[in-house]
Amino acid sequence: MSGATLETAFTKLVGVRHPLVQTGMGWVAGPRLVSASANAGALGILASATMTLDQLRSAVREVKSRTDEPFGVNLRADAGDARDRVRVIIDEGVRVASFALAPSRDLIAELKDAGVVVIPSIGARRHAEKVAAWGADAVIVQGGEGGGHTGDVATTVLLPQVVDAVDIPVIGAGGFHDGRGLVAALAYGAAGVAMGTRFLLTSDSTVPDAVKARYLAATVKDVTVTTAVDGLPHRMLRTDLVDSLERAGRTRALVQAVRRAAGFRKLSGLSWPQMVRDGLAMKHGKELSWSQVLLAANTPMLLKASMVEGRTDLGVMASGQVAGVIEDLPSCEELVARVMSEARHVLGTLPTPG
Repeated sequence: MSGATLETAFTKLVGVRHPLVQTGMGWVAGPRLVSASANAGALGILASATMTLDQLRSAVREVKSRTDEPFGVNLRADAGDARDRVRVIIDEGVRVASFALAPSRDLIAELKDAGVVVIPSIGARRHAEKVAAWGADAVIVQGGEGGGHTGDVATTVLLPQVVDAVDIPVIGAGGFHDGRGLVAALAYGAAGVAMGTRFLLTSDSTVPDAVKARYLAATVKDVTVTTAVDGLPHRMLRTDLVDSLERAGRTRALVQAVRRAAGFRKLSGLSWPQMVRDGLAMKHGKELSWSQVLLAANTPMLLKASMVEGRTDLGVMASGQVAGVIEDLPSCEELVARVMSEARHVLGTLPTPG
């Protein structure tokens, strides 16, 4: 450990100063947050799933105009235009490609051949083993404490399990927000930590102030996991909308879903068949009702209502459990400096063999 830096296999792999990742959150991880994270020495990851190809290219160029530091782009491996998005990443010289689902062997090979570092996010040991065998350079391992779509295995159980299973750098995610967590992850054998909710709750995040206030006011009991939104376990803040979806019967839920889907169709320009296909693509083998299929298709718009428009009454707010213990809105620079300072302090206070 030298100065304010901490070199690990991850920092050497991607060329960042600190073993910290700002995750690719839809509608949240835009150019301003990503460049601020990168300038602070973390790996900022741009969320591309809610962007058109032209918007993605423009966003990448905006990040590059704001920082000379490495950054990444997150994309859905199951998107119909995933290969086109990969081409944008390659053409624009992006350092890291991050995937919300395990990418195919061919996509990994195409990116690696172009010199792009490939870091999929996974939620199970077998998925980590698969992408490692296919050539992934590192993996982000999210335990059940993480926000958004999540599993039911705690980070403290999943992280060491994956570390023992693969020989590539492992980044822990789910439940991290400070220097103590970073040191704990390193003790498990991780090469760094990824944080979403903690970076969302910074002054550099473009999320409306009223929405940030809702997060800051939340206790750990106000963060719940529900399948009512799209049929898949989804960790988010409990709101009146979430309560109404959970209380709704099948018929009422379908009516609500159709109404919201109609609004999404108008905004997105998608046809009803396209929306249904998108919703079905997100099933991942799960049995979903028609209301859940439609909600799965327009979940991005439910997130946009809160994260962009500030309508907490109409949208959902994906959240890690750590929202219940976060109390301030530092800049990314202040946050990263604080995390690294805390990590140094904790390492200095650990008992040594005597």
